[in-house]
Amino acid sequence: MSEEQQQAIVDSTQYLTFQLSDEVFAVDISKVREVLEYTSVTTVPRTPAFMCGVINLRGSVVPVVDMRLKFSMEETEKTVNTCIIIVEIVQDDEVAVMGALADSVREVMELEPNQIEPPPKIGTNIRSDFLKGMGKHDNQFIMILDINKVFSQEELSFMKDAAS
Repeated sequence: MSEEQQQAIVDSTQYLTFQLSDEVFAVDISKVREVLEYTSVTTVPRTPAFMCGVINLRGSVVPVVDMRLKFSMEETEKTVNTCIIIVEIVQDDEVAVMGALADSVREVMELEPNQIEPPPKIGTNIRSDFLKGMGKHDNQFIMILDINKVFSQEELSFMKDAAS
């Protein structure tokens, strides 16, 4: 685990947990602006499959990403629990606001550093740099995302262009 990852875990103990299929993910609560009920998303042509489209958030155009598709799962089925988590992503000193489509939000929880293990070393062909670590809560693993590393610079630029 890098020093940066360790520092991030020591600094932050509150996470918003959410469900994607049968898996539980978490994101640092300081990166979350708000959680919205699912609303209609305007499709933008010629965007990556994981990009659902854009929404109007109080006059701002915000790209929305299907997190299931981003993580190579089946497309999110819209239900009464489906929500859009509005997050802030920082890359190269630029802040981008994005909506992350999730099956449901679970809770805000505190995880102490001793409840978090480094991300597994899966092999050289599989990226796991977007994971801060693996949390353990009630005998269940929670994948803690480093939301700043989930999307490449190219993907963020593409989403920013689509939203403008």
